[in-house]
Amino acid sequence: MLLIVDNGSVFITEISNAISKNRTEYTIIPSQTITKSDLSRFDSFVLSGRRRNDQKMNAINSEIINHALSENKPLLGICYGAEILALTLGGTIRKSADIIEGVHSVNVIKQNLLLDKDIEVYQSHSYEIAKLGSQLESVASSDNCQHEIIKHQRLPIFGTQFHPEMSKDGQLLIKSFLKIIH
Repeated sequence: MLLIVDNGSVFITEISNAISKNRTEYTIIPSQTITKSDLSRFDSFVLSGRRRNDQKMNAINSEIINHALSENKPLLGICYGAEILALTLGGTIRKSADIIEGVHSVNVIKQNLLLDKDIEVYQSHSYEIAKLGSQLESVASSDNCQHEIIKHQRLPIFGTQFHPEMSKDGQLLIKSFLKIIH
């Protein structure tokens, strides 16, 4: 079963709807109420975006990422979820010069399991991944962000700087992720 970690995203309903459309069983749990024993109940994870930064939320999401790594469980980090994935695995983030918002083109730069063509996506963030740790690689970029889609080099662990739940093309990416976990 899939766990959607609600980090306070304004788009949590859209994430839920995109996953429901694909007939995938899931549970949504707010990040602040997740326990270590919860993690073993799920075989895959989606980390939502966030509204504000919170040290406890960061620690919980890092713990989920480390659990997914150690147990070889699929994970998709969305916006903040991708940023905390990068941070957990030794990367860095930076504040964007401007708030990045609206529809933007994302270009696939490396073959991957989620996409095989360029897509139009919805962006809404003021931070971005600046540098990847050694276990991650970038598979898509845009004029705004060098690391639009990141993936673990060996495991089914991915992150999107954008909000795939908010566009038709992005929802195809979610569908591809759900095929990996079935």
